[in-house]
Amino acid sequence: MKTAHEPTTPLPALLRQAQLGDDQAMNDLLTRITPYVARICLSIAHDNSSDATQEALLAVYRGLAGLREPAAFYGWVRSVTVREAVRTAKRLGDTMPCSPVEARYEANPLDTVYINDVLERLSTAHREVLTLRVYGLNEEEMAETLSLPIGTVRSRLHRARRRFQDAWQPSAA
Repeated sequence: MKTAHEPTTPLPALLRQAQLGDDQAMNDLLTRITPYVARICLSIAHDNSSDATQEALLAVYRGLAGLREPAAFYGWVRSVTVREAVRTAKRLGDTMPCSPVEARYEANPLDTVYINDVLERLSTAHREVLTLRVYGLNEEEMAETLSLPIGTVRSRLHRARRRFQDAWQPSAA
């Protein structure tokens, strides 16, 4: 019977053991990343965040053997999680009223309120691309995640930035 790994087990060692088929290491690894995955899913899928978290953890479980560079683990997990959260939100009919600010930055709480207010006033399409950009996805990754042509993503991103700036800094009358 295998025992749980110490909470201080270095991530590269835990990853290596999980990739070699150690079920307990895989369980410990998934337990370790669950809060991170859940925060991302909550900001993207809101009411469906539990389903999105489960889908993301399952995708991590299935894809972990293909991860070649342990140093890229959290970036890879973020990318997988964002993709699964967007898919879950679309599949379950959520319009993705994203609010990535509080999940990503420790900022002045009033700034977070203002930023979220501006985001809520944007169209869903613009909110989506800005949210994915905040999570670090490039235009190609956004196009794949949203199942859109790259040109559409670029134009939406350009317009979304402009509309966000206009709403953030209204012209002085």
